[in-house]
Order: sequence, then structure tokens, then C-alpha cells
Amino acid sequence: MDILKFITAGSVDDGKSTLIGRLLYDSGAILADQLEALHSSNRKNDDGSIDLAILTDGLKAEREQGITIDVAYKYFNTDKRKFIIADAPGHIQYTRNMVTGASNSNLAIILIDARKGVIEQTVRHTFLVSLLGLPQIVVAINKMDMVGYSEEIYNNIVADYQALAQKLDLKNAVKFIPISALKGDNIVHESTNLPWYKGESLLHFLENVEIAVDNKTEHARLPVQWVIRPQTDELHDYRGYAGRVLSGSFHVNDKVTVLPSGFTSTISKIEQLGVEPTEAKTGMSVTIHLEDEIDISRGDILVNSRQQPQVAKMIEADLCWMDTRALDADHTYFIQHNSKLTRCKISEVLYKININNLEKVYDEEFKLNDIGRIVIKTADELAFDPYHENKANGGAIIIDSRTNVTVGALMLRSAVD
Repeated sequence: MDILKFITAGSVDDGKSTLIGRLLYDSGAILADQLEALHSSNRKNDDGSIDLAILTDGLKAEREQGITIDVAYKYFNTDKRKFIIADAPGHIQYTRNMVTGASNSNLAIILIDARKGVIEQTVRHTFLVSLLGLPQIVVAINKMDMVGYSEEIYNNIVADYQALAQKLDLKNAVKFIPISALKGDNIVHESTNLPWYKGESLLHFLENVEIAVDNKTEHARLPVQWVIRPQTDELHDYRGYAGRVLSGSFHVNDKVTVLPSGFTSTISKIEQLGVEPTEAKTGMSVTIHLEDEIDISRGDILVNSRQQPQVAKMIEADLCWMDTRALDADHTYFIQHNSKLTRCKISEVLYKININNLEKVYDEEFKLNDIGRIVIKTADELAFDPYHENKANGGAIIIDSRTNVTVGALMLRSAVD
């Protein structure tokens, strides 16, 4: 059974937490003690029904304010698939939280209040989803019960969002579903209140949407986590390189290149949990053996020789700043790219993005939740793919060397001459 990881995003009070609560409640994914606590809660809706949002609003401050602050992760499964849900906050001051939640997701659900239509937050969240390269977007037009289940209002919102997608040059696949999280319309079961809608329910779509996995041999990437060298009498010549396959697939007898050194060799053996498969696919943790003895250490990356990533010290990248302390161009930070950790400096701030109107702002100051394009200079060469081509090998984080706090998320774009 495969796993679909998705994030929900929307403006304040669009009903993200209620939507997830409804998914869990109507699909029978709530444990008995949770169900008992839910029924005994004094948080009710205006009509006296249970407020399902409390299933995801885990922080005390969230329950008191009725908003989402942190990214809440929930897990459930049906007969067809397992799910990991990231409920992202809608407030602009928690942009960094959404970036964190979306970075590991396969799909985004963007909620739109049917009474309000496409608003600034819709633009902001769509831009972030596009920037982070999520292949699928579900536009869930919520609170249809509050607009009399109007087909005209639904169609107008669809048209407005399609205009936004065209403006953003959105490459993501977009699915529109009218719902009511409060009443349960089109969440798990198809609704009789929307006879004009001929599509599927949200859960049915989530159960059946295709999850693309890149197993192309030419995209094979394995960052070395550990060089296994027992040096015992019975394993005197044993030398294996352990790690998790980021993308693509490796096969025995494949020609591989070690980066950044550039040495080449051939895979002689693949090991995983005591067996020797002939292929290592995306997501598998394996130990790879090479025919030649090459100087390889943690932080190096094994790649297919036919299509190699870029190798550079000067890199153009998109940056989301996550720290309350502003970016300091004079300070030396750490950059963590897969298993590679090295020092770096921000060489140049090219521009920031005003994510309310998507205009470029030419301002060198980078503060909390700012997003923009920079040039970064690293002490050691990084072997990376452009994020839009292979996000598994195109993402990195910046760490403050003074505090060891993660202060920035990077989407690497291209080498700079």
C-alpha cells in the first residue's frame, strides 16, 4: 500500500482543520478514545454539531484562538492507500511553516471560501505550491452550503482561479471540487446537495490520484551516508557505500560517477537487509559496491554517468527565510545538501517576491518569511540538480553556525559562472 502525502492550505477560517477532521471522522479513522474526547468537548458549531477542527488544532493557543499556527501532521488510511496530512497555517506570518509542510508533499489542497472567492491568500499559497514544485493541486471550494450550493458561484471561482494559474504559468495539474467540510458534502461521500457536479468526492480522488515516482536510470542519485569498512579478518576487503536512493534507480553493472571528484566505476553488487537485489529504486536504503577502489566519503554522491547533475560553488537559488534574525550577508552559514555539510555565504540578493501581488522587490534585506532569489557561495562544491527538474536533489537548508538553528530553505536553480 503506497503513501500519499498532502498539505492543506487556505486563508484563516476557510475550514482547513474542519476539512481534515471531517476526513478522519467520516472515514472512520478516529480511535475510540479520540471519539469519546470529541463528543465530550464543549467546542460546538453554531448548529450544535461537534467542532471537528479540534482533531487537528493541537496547540493550546490554536484551540483558544480557533486558528492553525503550527503544521499539524495527521495519519490515516483506507483500504486503498495510506495518507499523511500536513495542515498548514493560513496566516502570512507562518509562511515558513507552510514551506516546511509542502516541501515533502505529493499534492496540495488549496481551500477557497465560496463566499469570498479567490483572495490574496489564494494567490500566496498557489505561488508557494508552484515554487515548491508540487505536481498536483486540488482546489476545494468550501462552504458551498453557505451560498446555497450555487453552481454559478462555483463556476465563477473556477474561472478566477484558472486566470490566476495562467498568470503564474502554473504547470501543476489542477482539480476543482465543491465541498462543505461542515456538512460533509463531497468529502468522503458524494453529495446529493450538488446534483450539477458530476465529479468524484475528495477522498475518492485522493485514493486514486497517481503518485509519480522517478525511477529513470539516468536520474539515479544516491548521497553517501556512510562508508562501511569493517576491516575484520573475514571481511578484510569489504567496502560498501550506504545511503538512500533519492531519485532514479541503480542496477548492477551500471556505470556511475562519484561527485564532486568525478571518478567513475561500475556497480558490482547491491545489498539490502541481507539480500542482493539487482536494482535499487527511489526510496530504497541500500549499500552499493563498486568494482574499483575509489576515495569516497560521507557527503559525496553517486550518480548515473549518462546524466550528471551540475557541480558548482556559486549557485543561484530561491530562498525562504525562516529566522526572526534577518539574513546577514557578512556572516558565514552552513548549508546542508543531502548528506553534504559545508560553509556558505550569501553572495548576492537578486530580488525578493512580494507574495501578495507577485511583484519583484529589489531590496537586499531578507527577514522572516521573505522569499526571493539569491546567489550563494559555498566552501565546497555541491553536486545538485535544478529544483524544477529533480526536487529530491535540488533542495537544501541553511543553518546558522552560531546557534545550529535552520534559518532558510533553498530551492537550487543553476550554477553561476
